[in-house]
Amino acid sequence: MRAWRASNKQNQTAVASLLGITQQNLSQIEKGTRPVSLELRRKLVELLGIAPEDLGLSSGQARSFIASDDASPHIAFSRFQWRNQRRWLNQHRSELAQLAVNLYPAEYRVPRTPLISHPEWVAAGPVELSTLNLTLSEQPHPVVVDGSESETEPVRPLRVGTTHFERYTSVIKHLDPPTLFESRPSYRLLSADLVTNKFEFGLAAYFDKLDVSEALGHELARACMDKGIPTDPAQLRGQLPFRDLIGDPFDPARRAIIPAITTLTIRLRRYPAEPSFLLHWRDPAKVATAAGVYDVIPAGEFQPSSVALWDRTNDFDIWRNIVREYSEELLGEPEFDGTRTQPIDYDNWSLYRELTQARQDGSVGAFFLGTGMDALTLAATMLTVVVIDDDVFERVFGDAVRYNDEGEIVAVGGGTPTEGIPFTAECVDRMLSSEPMASPGAACLALAWKHRDQLLGF
Repeated sequence: MRAWRASNKQNQTAVASLLGITQQNLSQIEKGTRPVSLELRRKLVELLGIAPEDLGLSSGQARSFIASDDASPHIAFSRFQWRNQRRWLNQHRSELAQLAVNLYPAEYRVPRTPLISHPEWVAAGPVELSTLNLTLSEQPHPVVVDGSESETEPVRPLRVGTTHFERYTSVIKHLDPPTLFESRPSYRLLSADLVTNKFEFGLAAYFDKLDVSEALGHELARACMDKGIPTDPAQLRGQLPFRDLIGDPFDPARRAIIPAITTLTIRLRRYPAEPSFLLHWRDPAKVATAAGVYDVIPAGEFQPSSVALWDRTNDFDIWRNIVREYSEELLGEPEFDGTRTQPIDYDNWSLYRELTQARQDGSVGAFFLGTGMDALTLAATMLTVVVIDDDVFERVFGDAVRYNDEGEIVAVGGGTPTEGIPFTAECVDRMLSSEPMASPGAACLALAWKHRDQLLGF
């Protein structure tokens, strides 16, 4: 309660009046000498907007952790501030990304998007996915920055006494866990050369990515929350020590660059219908990254399907990862969560076999556009486009789900999710200029529109 009043600049008299209790009772509650009834806790949630987990009302890990550790006022205030800032971050990711992109030189910016990319990381035109040459190094590759540095202490609240949580992911796990939150082996980008189409990868863990990327986003939100998002990023000079520590965002030796794969799916509708693309709303309650914004679909981390050693090589393929995401996000099939003991038999998997055969027949095209980073979090993504003939799309994805484990597939005007959004100048402009959109999805859409003649005529 004291933390809430301090954050919202309210005195005890006003808050007590709102809650229907005396100022003396409120003072006793804040001092810890008077118990807080369940009814009053519910009032605090309803009237003041305090999160239930801040009051010990949530279940599972968060509840037990808070009940045992939040008794100290300075620990409670530290965590309260973190949760407030985290919620504000998720509510303003799109605007913060638009601000963050201006922290980097113009030559790094992907036009019309809050994505940055090294000029050598963006292809001059769509590159057929099959022409990429990927190699995997399983040797250790050290990093300079991993998110445990003192520069991240302001975004890591107190765990016990005067000790902060060690990593940002530890904070999320205990104070704000989304539905999907587990660390899995992931492929780490070591080098990229679009002249030869050669990419070298190593191995890392998904949480290695979040410990840096989400801390960066939180740092910027923290700097903007009280005074609002500035129009001039120069006003933030000196307030972003962790971002300054990162230095060159494209240096794969300085930190672990662990890319996701974001795919724009374009459906070639029968004439005279316009081509359409699929759009996804990412539910903040379900996902840890790119929450509360629109994104293209499918999108997922570039990672093996399990922790098994044999899956490191069996799943080390961009197309195989894309098809796995199609099965989960469009068809609602269970996620490949590492509980299997056998590798995926791609050649005998009906979905993979049918889509791969359609690629060979020329009714499906799969293309690589480049690699970029969300300016807000510096989370990397490989940008891809899959163009699907209407007959193949209807046969394979005709029964696509509307809701999945990460959010909702957007339907227009009461139509089915698979009808998609018209791939027209008007709709593309609206998504890029007026709607909150994840940086990678925005980049896929902008680059696909730029190269639409090549993509639609593949």
